[in-house]
Amino acid sequence: MPTIDYRLVNVFAETTFGGNPLAVVEDGSGLSDAEMQAVARQFNLSETTFLFPSERAAARVRIFTPTYEIPFAGHPTLGSAQVVRELFGCGDEFTLEMRAGLIPVRWHEGRWTLRANRPSYRPMQATPAELAAMLGLPEKAIAGSAMWVNCGTEQPMIPLKSVAYVHACQPKPALMAKHNTNLSGQPKTYVFAHTLEGFEARYFWMTDQASVSEDPGTGSACANLGGWWLATEGDRPLDATIRQGTLLQRPNLLTLSVTDGTIQVGGRVIELGAGQLRW
Repeated sequence: MPTIDYRLVNVFAETTFGGNPLAVVEDGSGLSDAEMQAVARQFNLSETTFLFPSERAAARVRIFTPTYEIPFAGHPTLGSAQVVRELFGCGDEFTLEMRAGLIPVRWHEGRWTLRANRPSYRPMQATPAELAAMLGLPEKAIAGSAMWVNCGTEQPMIPLKSVAYVHACQPKPALMAKHNTNLSGQPKTYVFAHTLEGFEARYFWMTDQASVSEDPGTGSACANLGGWWLATEGDRPLDATIRQGTLLQRPNLLTLSVTDGTIQVGGRVIELGAGQLRW
């Protein structure tokens, strides 16, 4: 009977049951694309990763949501880094090979960080009024320049005027599909507001044509927030804490550093357990 070994970890977690859960399959070499997609659907987490040998990095990583594969995501990168370090003994600094390219990762004093790719941009076609209607908010809630940013996964960055507006968001599926579908055909929305320590954020994505899900902690969007900062603030450095998952009662704490054009995203990883799947 074929078996696969996997680990369960929580990423961006400050407590045992905080953070964003991730399943990491230790060796995906014997699995077809369809089988990997089926495994990800079985776990039904926001992402599941599969590790492979790599000639260019410590490991190659493929990332699947329950419905499709993505080229890059932050919490799967950091959670996979924790497992790769334990499995292969590759030290505290190495690279992971993603579809989006080579991603450097580093472990220091209990926290993992990744260095994101340089961002690319495209303008947001929707008006502030259309974005506000999509989010179920008044137009005055939109704080400034919304734009598409891509540090590996393209997402819309929508600044709001207050944390209260972030918490009040109720995305409308039809409008989200109309205004916030990225170049890969995936409707997504990332909203954020300034706080004293950094930002409060929420991330929404559509699981089908009529349903919107919320992700508790989104590292790829945090990296894109760094790209938004570069586009709007220029060379001004940033050292911020991003809180996400508050209303889900699943607190996530992400760190974001932007220095000399370099974007780094970090957080703690807690391993909860391991097991086998058989079929």
